[in-house]
Amino acid sequence: MKFGKVEHPEDVDFSLPATHAQTKKILSEYKPEEFKDVRIGCAKWNRTDLKNFYPRGTKDELSYYSTQFNSIELNASFYRIFPEAQFQKWEEKAEGDFKFFPKVPRLVSHLKRLNDCETLVDDVVTNMLPLKEKLGMVFLQMPDNFQPKYIDRLEPFFNHWPKEIPLAAELRHTDWYNDAAVANKLNDILIKYNIASIITDSAGRRDLLHMRLTSDTAFIRYNGSNHESDYSRLDDWLEKIEEWYKLGLKNLYFFVHQNLEEASPLLSAYFIKNFNEKFKTDIQIPKTL
Repeated sequence: MKFGKVEHPEDVDFSLPATHAQTKKILSEYKPEEFKDVRIGCAKWNRTDLKNFYPRGTKDELSYYSTQFNSIELNASFYRIFPEAQFQKWEEKAEGDFKFFPKVPRLVSHLKRLNDCETLVDDVVTNMLPLKEKLGMVFLQMPDNFQPKYIDRLEPFFNHWPKEIPLAAELRHTDWYNDAAVANKLNDILIKYNIASIITDSAGRRDLLHMRLTSDTAFIRYNGSNHESDYSRLDDWLEKIEEWYKLGLKNLYFFVHQNLEEASPLLSAYFIKNFNEKFKTDIQIPKTL
């Protein structure tokens, strides 16, 4: 994970920005009761990345991972378009109430850049359907150089996307958030099509912490720095989530990344333990070796 990496994380101000007024308005439409769905997981399940996570003798990594976590951010789907058969195999291997959160293939987002991809999108979605109830929220990540001048490509894409499959979007060019007029136009589109606006917490890209929800769902991609501050940053997120929960937040999708991914299960276990204590939930705390 190279995105947002810095050489000296101790020099970064990791304080979270204040909640955006739009978030308060959106969440005020919901009663602050219990969460509907909370998913906390890592970005990968393979043994090479999650070194020392799997017990000796583990035969199938996904099967074991699904006994420890309730979700996975499926980045593998970004790099290639997998056939239906592969998604069916993943569905069969994942145990219990588990959900996959697949990334839209880069052929759509980075190569075609949302142009003339309706048929391709139909194929991508069809291939994912064998995940059945284990299909969580799909997410679209646009490249850093996808600027607001391309905003007219968003609405046709979101309009074509099947309404039955929940979708989130991550836009990385800074002007989506630093230009007020652009940010307002973007959020109007996201709200219109019920697209969750991903919040990315990365050491080198503090501009992506927009704190502006577009629905009752918070989709957070947390990028640690393999630094002691990773834990205090998670504490800050628990406080922020509690604020949103009291306002009416219903769904939380929180995925932990690391520069060195082997630390992701440790961070996730810490976060889940403290989340359970704060919100009286009983999400399984993954075992760490």
